[in-house]
Amino acid sequence: MIWALIRRFLAEDVLHLLAKWRILTSQEAKMGTEAIAEVLGGRKVLGKTIKKANDLAQLVREGLPATSLTALAAKLDLGNVVLSRKLGISQRTLTRRLSQRSRLTAAESDRTVRLARVYANAVEMIGDEKRAVEWLRTPNRALGGERPLDQLDTDLGARTVEDILGRIAYGVYS
Repeated sequence: MIWALIRRFLAEDVLHLLAKWRILTSQEAKMGTEAIAEVLGGRKVLGKTIKKANDLAQLVREGLPATSLTALAAKLDLGNVVLSRKLGISQRTLTRRLSQRSRLTAAESDRTVRLARVYANAVEMIGDEKRAVEWLRTPNRALGGERPLDQLDTDLGARTVEDILGRIAYGVYS
C-alpha cells in the first residue's frame, strides 16, 4: 500500500514537472520568435504581428518584405554589400528588391531569418545589442579563430555559433 502511494506521488510530481517544462519551452520559443520578428523590423516592416513560429514560417514561405533586410543590416551594423554576401543575394538583386519594395524568395527569406535568429540569440545570451554585435565580429577560438558572423552563411555554421552561445549562457568555456 505504501509503495503504491509513493509511486502515485512520484508520478504526479513527474507529470507536474513535465507540464511546467512544456510551458516554459513554449514560452521561450514564443519569445524567440517575437525577438526574431523585431530584428526584422517588427509589425511595421513585416505587415503583421508575429507571435508564433508557424506565423514566421508562413511569412518565410511567402517571402519576407525586402525592407526587412534594411532593419537587419541596421541591427548588425552591416552595409548592403556585406549583407548581400552573407545572404547569397547578388548586390544588384538586393538593390532592385529594395528599390521596388518587393519580397525576397523563400530561400532568401530563410537565410535572412537564420541571420536574425542568431543575432537575437546573441543579444539574449550576451545581454546587450552592441556587445552581441561586437561578439559576432570578433574572432573566436572555438571557431578556429574565425568570426562568428563569417559562419552564418551556412546552416551548419549558424548551428555551431548557436552552440557556442549556449555554452556561454551555461558558463562553459568557449
